[in-house]
Amino acid sequence: MTTRFLLCFWGLLLLAGLAGLRAARAQTPTLDPNAPNQPGLATPPLPPAASPAPAPAPRRVLARPRMLLFDAEAADRTVLRRYKVRATVPDSLSALREVRELVLALQGAAYLTASADEMRWSRDTVRVRLYVGQPFRWAYLRNGNLGDGLLTRAGFREKLFRQTPFLPADWAKLQERILVEAENQGFPFATVGLDSIQLTDQDIAGRVVLKRGPAVVFDSLQIVGNTKTKKRFLTKYLQIFPNQPFSQQRVAAAAQQLRQLPYLRLRAEPEIRFAKGTARVYLLLDDRASNQFDAIVGILPNADANKTGVQFTGDVTINLRNIKGGGKQVGLQWRKTDALSQLLDIQYVHPNFLGSPLEVSGTFNLYKQTNDFTTIRPRLQVTYPTIRAGRISFFAEQRGSFIDVLQDTTVLPQNLDSQYNSYGLGYAFNSLDDLFFPHRGTLVSSQGAVGTKNITRNSQLLPELYNGLQLRSTQYTFGLRAERYFPVKRAGVLMLRLRGEGLVNPRLFTNDLLRLGGLNSLRGFNENQFYTSSYAVATAEFRQFIGEDSYVFAFADQAYLRHDIVADRYADQPTGTGAGLSFRTPAGLFQFVYSVGRSRDQAFEIRTSKIHFGLTSRF
Repeated sequence: MTTRFLLCFWGLLLLAGLAGLRAARAQTPTLDPNAPNQPGLATPPLPPAASPAPAPAPRRVLARPRMLLFDAEAADRTVLRRYKVRATVPDSLSALREVRELVLALQGAAYLTASADEMRWSRDTVRVRLYVGQPFRWAYLRNGNLGDGLLTRAGFREKLFRQTPFLPADWAKLQERILVEAENQGFPFATVGLDSIQLTDQDIAGRVVLKRGPAVVFDSLQIVGNTKTKKRFLTKYLQIFPNQPFSQQRVAAAAQQLRQLPYLRLRAEPEIRFAKGTARVYLLLDDRASNQFDAIVGILPNADANKTGVQFTGDVTINLRNIKGGGKQVGLQWRKTDALSQLLDIQYVHPNFLGSPLEVSGTFNLYKQTNDFTTIRPRLQVTYPTIRAGRISFFAEQRGSFIDVLQDTTVLPQNLDSQYNSYGLGYAFNSLDDLFFPHRGTLVSSQGAVGTKNITRNSQLLPELYNGLQLRSTQYTFGLRAERYFPVKRAGVLMLRLRGEGLVNPRLFTNDLLRLGGLNSLRGFNENQFYTSSYAVATAEFRQFIGEDSYVFAFADQAYLRHDIVADRYADQPTGTGAGLSFRTPAGLFQFVYSVGRSRDQAFEIRTSKIHFGLTSRF
């Protein structure tokens, strides 16, 4: 049996060599006298002879179904019952394919000497003499010259290769994991194999040996293209420093990390050139218009039932990215949600803080709800971008809400002065192929925080109104956003999104709640129409692209929300649907959205529909 195994092995090598020889002969050029730029022949070619009469077309032979019959030893038939082999195949080619797949499946299941020794063909039957043999197994596989740390990271355990079936797929996976670890430690030309092989009956023993090859270190980054981004910033952002051991993992992750920068366009995958023990990484980059100026105007029915006509809302966004080529970002957004309510957001992002891979950002949010209350939320966040796992963040946030005007009341109002100090963790993962107009990929962002909420006594309220009220309590907050983009045929994209937030506290007031509704959260409703303690919104949107950055779309938003306020608890399931278009103009990206919504207080009616249109200019 050992002889049979060795003959099969050397036979495969001989066939591969003969195939290569035939391929080499087939590629040998011939001298064509009719081809241009060829040397002339000694004698001119003879005139072509009269073309013979066309031969009759060969009669087409129709495919004939054939029955597969296997002849095997009694012990081998027990093994064959585990495999579902078709008894009837449509033609002879399918019969050959079925037999080949069966032999490969047996060899992959440790029957290394399995073979189809003979095939006898008849009019409607194919009889195959099949040899299965005995399964091979590992006697042992020991560490040859690999360090224990490398083998541990590669997942090697000697007990997994002791008296266990010899599965070629498992051995190939182990080789692949060892090579990946080696090329991430500065040995990109390493090879791995078996040494000191011993074959006893069906038991295979040996040692796994790694030939590391020359050690390689990073040389530098080279930027090719039209970009103002500084090499110093990209070196720190990608964590590819000169004289550090070469890591294929960092190079492979560089493309995805660069695609997450909205101000760069990656023209091709990073290229590596090795020379004299060093690796130089070439990045093919161009600048992308990413600085943003948005102006959106909304037309809504008048919220005051005693007045006719419509009311206007506004949204202005200014976002400056990659300031002076260093990746810094400054943003400002102002929104007028209704006649008396406004919102202001300010953000600053500083990457590679003090030369480290950390990204430090600060945000400030102000929300004024008519004459009822004002809420401010400053936040400081530190983010660590990892190579494989995404971005991990730690943040500290303070939320203060203050009552603006209080009328004489003998009961506790729905809004109270409070302050909430929290600390939390965030996680984000992005594999989108394009940040602005994605066609495929996944986006996940989540966060959770815990802190202390303090209710402040207001001098305008009677002190006895606070009796029995817990002024200090623990509050939990959480949020999730997940998006998935699927390409549909040539230019279609299906986007599925799930978004949710929640608050957990023994006693919530209206000015503590989250706000939902409007163009950026739940379309078909007024901006911040719903005050909710927790909500989830599922969105399905189909986009049909008519250009690189132009498309028409239709969407449906389905939400579930809870309003957990003492003496005012309810749940609702609002639905929003609509359509729109977005296309490029000389002045910028124009977007038009028509939507209509239904909730427990609003029906699907044309008079309650919403129209949003705006212009986004990137420079």
